[in-house]
Amino acid sequence: MRVLVVEDERLLADAIAVGLRRQAMAVDVVYDGGAALERATVNGYDVVVLDRQLPVTSGDDVCRALLESGSPSRILMLTAADAIAERVAGLGLGADDYLTKPFAFAELTARIHALGRRSGPATPPVLTRAGIRLDPQHHTVTRDDEPITLSRKEFAVLAELLRADGAPVSAEHLLEKAWDEHIDPFTGVVRYTIMMVRRKLGDPTLIETEPGVGYRIR
Repeated sequence: MRVLVVEDERLLADAIAVGLRRQAMAVDVVYDGGAALERATVNGYDVVVLDRQLPVTSGDDVCRALLESGSPSRILMLTAADAIAERVAGLGLGADDYLTKPFAFAELTARIHALGRRSGPATPPVLTRAGIRLDPQHHTVTRDDEPITLSRKEFAVLAELLRADGAPVSAEHLLEKAWDEHIDPFTGVVRYTIMMVRRKLGDPTLIETEPGVGYRIR
């Protein structure tokens, strides 16, 4: 899952990013609304975590602009204002969810996971296929009830393959969803990560390569 964190309190923004990356999410961070709009035009985000009070361009204006552009990103608004009227106003702008500060990080991640499931075709909370069971919320993977230990990137790649439900997934898509904007687009990291996931899942191999198309779980 690809997430954009937009928060002008840098320590908070960076802390959120660190925590989400530990959940195997690809996270980009910006500290003002103008930068958020620039990033959103370049990268496809599943969820945008958006503070309402931002410099350059307000969070409200960012929300409006994303909606007007037809962006498929789900928007989770953050604010220190906890009055019901403020929450209603934020949702009225078109935000998909609303969370007041201070918040429990576990609640934030749960809401992001929920929104992420709605950013494309509907997917269940726990992903299953061919004996694999992957729980994004609790960061666990099993194959035929045997636990599998994956790195964060391996987990993210496997999650994208499972979300595709047997359809091929391109290396470009995996690179966009599992890595942030600092990754070299010409790197061979996707191929290496697929190799490691295959090895850890064991035999018989479940991940197939379709030359010129991508990868899929049969």
